[in-house]
Amino acid sequence: MKQVFRIAFATSLLLAAATAMAATDSPVGKWKQIDDVSGKQKSVIEITDNGGTLQGKVLQIMNLSPEEIAKGGGEHPKCVLCEGALKDQPVEGMTIMSGVKKDGDVWDGGKILDPKTGKVYKVKLTLDNGGQKMDVRGYIGFSLLGRSQTWYRLSQ
Repeated sequence: MKQVFRIAFATSLLLAAATAMAATDSPVGKWKQIDDVSGKQKSVIEITDNGGTLQGKVLQIMNLSPEEIAKGGGEHPKCVLCEGALKDQPVEGMTIMSGVKKDGDVWDGGKILDPKTGKVYKVKLTLDNGGQKMDVRGYIGFSLLGRSQTWYRLSQ
């Protein structure tokens, strides 16, 4: 009986470890976005898998400057510079990334919206530090022409 318990316990530990590892080999999860200019946390983004393509949604906005508050319409900013259906919509709850697919060691092929400027860029995601850190590269044309932010995985 003790042997069966030990095997069951060891198996459950291995499954828990495998689940934890699987969660960090993909961008799926919640991330804190660090602004590449100010170095401050700007938002919490949740990335989900929709049948093989990833999308990212803004869960929370934080650390807005008084200028950003005035420009965006208050503590809960709207995407005033966006076009189409997103124009003047609240940024919190907005899907800002879509169409991203795994391509080798990176996730690529999708688009990302910068709600501050209303511009849409191609996006490339690269995990680092065992999946706890992610380079998010927005670019136009070639990946060399763009800018990157580092996002940090939030604990579940």
